[in-house]
Amino acid sequence: MRSPSPPPILTAARDLLARYDVLFCDVWGVIHDGFRAYPGAMRALTAFRRQGGTVVLVSNAPVPAERVAEMLVDKGVGGESYDAIVSSGAIALEHVAEKAYRSVYVIGPRDRDAAFMNKLTARMVGMDEAEAIVCTGLNDDVTETVADYAGVLEQGRDLGLPFVCANPDLVVDVGGRHYVCAGALGEAYAALGGEVYWAGKPHPSAYETALARAEAIRGKVVPKSRILAIGDAIRTDLKAAELAGVDALFVTSGIHRAETMTGAAVDRDKLAQALGPGSPPAVAATALLDW
Repeated sequence: MRSPSPPPILTAARDLLARYDVLFCDVWGVIHDGFRAYPGAMRALTAFRRQGGTVVLVSNAPVPAERVAEMLVDKGVGGESYDAIVSSGAIALEHVAEKAYRSVYVIGPRDRDAAFMNKLTARMVGMDEAEAIVCTGLNDDVTETVADYAGVLEQGRDLGLPFVCANPDLVVDVGGRHYVCAGALGEAYAALGGEVYWAGKPHPSAYETALARAEAIRGKVVPKSRILAIGDAIRTDLKAAELAGVDALFVTSGIHRAETMTGAAVDRDKLAQALGPGSPPAVAATALLDW
């Protein structure tokens, strides 16, 4: 059987970016690897903005947007490369406030996600007192797995508690190593029949929020044909773009590296398989974002 045709493979994105006014750009795996910024991505985003474009970073990080900005500085990402940040943590916090939950059971590392915990409008309580479960990640993503939470998730399901997932990612790539994220627990909860609110990509909450920010910055309506989503995850970034009706650029060196690349180069045949039938589409692919 003949393999499906892959999208064009780019080594520089300037010609593609020139077709758009707004970028919805993923953070981890696109502009940094968990430790340091990618110089090419910084060049591309900064040059795009200098030519009049608007860059909204859309992150599934389970923390407020201002905390994402602080972490970006630590990794060498300057403010000249973007206009605004939309984070899953901020979307989840807004949802908790809108639902007027007074008490929640929290799953997630208190130290790492302190910025999120400190902004919760609900008290953190035990499961029996909670009106909802709020999850920012595993309590210990180094040693724990989803299986460690089977009893907790079943208890929450039995109590009829809604599950607020503050990071829909299944895994995150940190310097080549994958760590389990809150999305894996959210999927497990949904499989048990529990109700899940997904704060972030690929769900509408992410790009709807990003579009509102972009239009506020530009002071006018932005046609979807003038928006490009950039991301390294098929399930979240590319799917979010498909659901929102915007184009997508696939960065292959992130979590799908093994499935799409041979060495440092995009493998055309692997890419065709990764973006085969049933996969959300991409208008182009690139190993690393660069101008």
